[in-house]
Amino acid sequence: MGRITDTVKTLIIINVIFFIGSGLLSTGYADALFALWFPKHPNFKFWQLLTHMFMHGGPTHILFNMFALYMFGSHIENALGQQRFLFLYFSAGIGAALLQLASNYYDFLPAYQQFISLGWTDDQIQQYLVEALNTGQFSLQEGISEDSIRNMITAFRVPMVGASGAIFGVVVAFAVLYPNLPLMLLFIPIPIKAKYLIGGYVALDLYAAIMGHNIIGPANTANWAHLGGALIGFIIIWYWKKNSFNDRRWS
Repeated sequence: MGRITDTVKTLIIINVIFFIGSGLLSTGYADALFALWFPKHPNFKFWQLLTHMFMHGGPTHILFNMFALYMFGSHIENALGQQRFLFLYFSAGIGAALLQLASNYYDFLPAYQQFISLGWTDDQIQQYLVEALNTGQFSLQEGISEDSIRNMITAFRVPMVGASGAIFGVVVAFAVLYPNLPLMLLFIPIPIKAKYLIGGYVALDLYAAIMGHNIIGPANTANWAHLGGALIGFIIIWYWKKNSFNDRRWS
């Protein structure tokens, strides 16, 4: 691979600074400020749509994300230029967050609407959820299934962190620009064309998002976020490739 570009290097440095800095703060403080919380959660702030991209859940999480950014990011920046690369990166990251939030709302709303139909106010529901998180238990409500309440609590309590959505946009852009370039998985020295390897990984994420369990990766992977980043990355790069290609870079 070629020399790492300054923009990719800067993104990696910022991610590492956030990772180290959040570890130095008191437990949960950085997550409360910078992770992306469900909009009805008391911790939610609008800036989290951006800052969650620089937060990570552990050493393995940031290692794999930064490795992928290192491997693919410079190629895409060299092809697009700095401004368009950053637009692609952050658009994919925000698109990932919005699709994941939409998935969380899908899990949250059935029980929420049933609580509303029982005469609960929004503040009462929020208090019920916060108490459930603080105590680790919740009271069942007549007419609302336990599974619906559990889904609502899970959507409410789990924040989103990581650059995966933004990086998926970059990786899918790579597959569109260089579909036949052979890539190899770590520890498996078999070259596979980018369009098949990256497309296959996206397909696994789609399966996991629909079926609710991962074939590869940890159980708490935000699959819809990966798919949102991949979709936005594909749409942007497809449009630019169709309308703005010249022999050297996208104008």
